[in-house]
Formats: sequence, C-alpha cells, structure tokens
Amino acid sequence: MLWLKILLAVLETLLGLIVILGIVVFALAIQRPKKRRPPKDDWGIRRQKIREKNNAALFALSPEDVSLETPDGLTLRGWFLPAGEPTKRLVICIHGHNCNGPDEFSLMMPFYHEKLGYHYFLPDLRGHGRSGGKYLTFGARDHKDILQWMDYFIARLGADVEIIVHGISMGAATTMLTNSANPPEQMKLAIEDCGYTSAYEVIHNTFIGLFHFPCPPVMLVAGLLMRIFAGFRLRDADCLGKMPNAKNPVLFLHGAKDTFVPTRMGITLHEACPAPKELLLIEGEGHAASYYNNSALYEETVTRFIRENMEGKNAQLP
Repeated sequence: MLWLKILLAVLETLLGLIVILGIVVFALAIQRPKKRRPPKDDWGIRRQKIREKNNAALFALSPEDVSLETPDGLTLRGWFLPAGEPTKRLVICIHGHNCNGPDEFSLMMPFYHEKLGYHYFLPDLRGHGRSGGKYLTFGARDHKDILQWMDYFIARLGADVEIIVHGISMGAATTMLTNSANPPEQMKLAIEDCGYTSAYEVIHNTFIGLFHFPCPPVMLVAGLLMRIFAGFRLRDADCLGKMPNAKNPVLFLHGAKDTFVPTRMGITLHEACPAPKELLLIEGEGHAASYYNNSALYEETVTRFIRENMEGKNAQLP
C-alpha cells in the first residue's frame, strides 16, 4: 500500500536523521578537538589576552611538570606550584570543557598561591591540554583521575595534607562528583563554579540551543556512542543524582545570567546538597566569567567559606 510505503520512508528518514545528529552531538561534545579555534567575539578575545598575561606570570615561577598513569593506560599531566612557605594546604583547580589547567586557573594563582599561601595544582583533564586521551568524559571518569591525583599528593605532602578542590564548569562537575565518591579524609572542601546538574542535561541543553528543538532519541544515540567508544555512561556524570552522597562542605558559585549552564542548575544543586553549603549568584555574569569581572566578591566569599568550614567561624582569615 502506498500510504505504508510513505510511512516507512518517513520513519527511515527520521531514523537516519536521528543517527546523524547523534553522531554530531557525540563528536562535538566529547571528541578531542584537533585544534582549538581562536576566539572571535569581543569577550573571548579579551579573555585570551588576560590568560596569556596570567600564564606568563605562572610560568615565570617555574611550576613543576608532574604526571601519573591511569589504570586504563593514559598519561595525565599537570603543573604543580609548591607554596612559598611551609603549609599543609593544597588546592586542586580543575578546568572546564575544551580548556586546560593554566588557561582556566592561572588567573587565580595570585589569590591561592600568594595571598593564601597554598600549594597550587593545575591538572589537565583526560583529553585536554598535555594529558592523554581521545575523549572528554564530562567528569564521569575525570573524578576518578582527581582521586588518583589526591593519592599522589597525600603520598608526597603527607597524610596530614588538607585538600581543597575548586572547579569551573566541567571542572565544577568533576569537583562535585569527586566529593560524592567517598574521597579521602584529606579532602576538606569543594568549590564549584557554574557546574551542571548532569552531563545529559547540559549536552541536551546545548543541542536545543544549536538545533532549536529537544530530541531525547538523539541523546540516546549519542549516549550509546559514548559508552561504546569512550567507555562511560552519561549517568556516570549525574551530579544531581549523586549529590546526596556529598561528603564535604560545598560552595556553589554561579553567574546569575549564565545560559550555557543555566543558573537554575546551580540553584537546584545547592538545594539538593546535604552537606554544609553556601550559594552565591553573581549578578550580571554569564558562564565562567565571574572571577574575571568580580574578583573581589569572589575572593571574599571563597576566603570566608574556607575560614568558616576549615578553621571555625571565629578563626582569623588565612
């Protein structure tokens, strides 16, 4: 019958389109880009210049190039800047999607390393920067890598080291997942800046922004490809679902005008956190821009949160 043939042809076309879009989402979301494109928008260009200046300041201090091997055979690398004075406090700063340690966090080096006097570590996540890996995992496997880095520094700095983990965007998701994965007792605080509720939701939200319609079947195809080729499931990066297991206090920071990782995600995560917590929505700020434009408020909030949750409310500022 003609109508049946037409229906089958339409279904076949739709199925083909879903598969193609699933492949596109898979490639855009988690395949390691061969080359980073230079920014073209005004904010991106300004941020790149700031990063170049901050990177120069970081590398002028000759940070140590450190590495480790993961159980699945990757070499992960990072930059470690020991504190100028004896301390047992280490901050691990985790970058976001398609970035690297220095580009994301060299701007906070004067705050953490010089002002607070901490050991400062900037890892490159798998599939990023100088680390190995063909695929980005949205925190699903990255948080296990951070736990391995913790073991490295506990062995190096001593069992009495106190570890703060601070992440931005995908690094924020990695931070939350680390805090919910029964981290060692040496981890004391989690600071997450514009993290997402789940990899599924943030990727789907980006898909909707690109193609202007929701499509769970496309996400099903993309998720299947991620499991087959990259070895992880989207549900492995479900920050909201794993939030009930949060072990340490969490500071939630989010730009009030963030549309890439919508501000509502930060609010939802804060509401679900059972550990001591605080939420700061930075007015007027978009995605991962809060420290650039409002560093004074950002530093004041982080410093106070550290003081109140690691030294008691009456302790002196670090």
